[in-house]
Amino acid sequence: MDSRERILTALSHREPDRVPIHDGPWPATIARWHKEGLPESVSPAEYFGYEIVFTGCDLTPRFPVEVLEETEEYIVQRTATGAVNKNFRDLSSTPQLIDRPIKSKQDWPPIRERLYADEARINWDGMRRQIEEAHRRGKFVTFAGSYGYDTLQGYMRSEHLLMAMATHPDWVREMIMALAALNMEMAGMAMQKGIEFDSFWCGNDMGYRNGLLFSPDTYRRTHKEADQMVVSFFHRHDKPVFLHSDGNVCELIPDLIEVGFDCLHPLEVKAGMDLRELKERYGERLAFWGGIDARAMAAKDASLIEEEIASKFEVAKVGGGFIYHSDHSVPPNVSFERYRHVMALVHKYGQY
Repeated sequence: MDSRERILTALSHREPDRVPIHDGPWPATIARWHKEGLPESVSPAEYFGYEIVFTGCDLTPRFPVEVLEETEEYIVQRTATGAVNKNFRDLSSTPQLIDRPIKSKQDWPPIRERLYADEARINWDGMRRQIEEAHRRGKFVTFAGSYGYDTLQGYMRSEHLLMAMATHPDWVREMIMALAALNMEMAGMAMQKGIEFDSFWCGNDMGYRNGLLFSPDTYRRTHKEADQMVVSFFHRHDKPVFLHSDGNVCELIPDLIEVGFDCLHPLEVKAGMDLRELKERYGERLAFWGGIDARAMAAKDASLIEEEIASKFEVAKVGGGFIYHSDHSVPPNVSFERYRHVMALVHKYGQY
């Protein structure tokens, strides 16, 4: 099987030849690996055979990007959403949020009017070359987008957004629906012009270490209509839909299944997402991508990561419906030698 066949088989809850493989090391991790034996001209995706290729387009209001301050350690930048972030140059952590353009309802209309679909949002030649090369190598291609709570954090401070979700859910739903519509319109435009991708990936972190960032009822009032609209759109085009959501989102899984999401990612272990329990409870209705504790990868005792992979693969791979991934991005305390060992274990225990 090639990667595309392998992943589509797993997503259809059938067993492929082996568990599909994809992962996401931090840039600082990749820099370390290049010093420890990963050839400079080779990416981890090439070296380890990651099987999913991401493509996408500009889904922002396209405000001018500006560098406001920079040092050897960090850079402060105004983004295309109008937000101001402080980021470490090695991208070793999430950005510090300094300012956001939406502070009240009156700030939304000027942004909304910029969220229209047009051909300039896509690098057509680049996207075609990327996808043609990926499919030539048998890779699985997903169109990446976002439109929910996590995306709105690029427009509003988290505390203001959470308050608005509780006090003005109709307004928040309106913003999410507008962003969702742009995702669909741009993906639809790509398909109309012959761009052949295999799935849609939606990024929307809705949980943290101790549970959801907002209640299931708030999700239903603000997000669910948009999710149903987007999932239905891609299903009409025979494309499965992945949801990426960090943190513990167990309470939302019945709603996510009802909406029609095909696969949930990345299943953060430290937040209480247990791949084995999720597989046993929901595995006939939802596929899982991730759930392998990155902390075990860095442990001094290498037997910990072998036990992690062996015990979880034994349950998760049965009947298909599982793709390997760490439970978050691979951190820079994981050496190249250790990660090579991890990949050998993934191949060993991932065979059917």
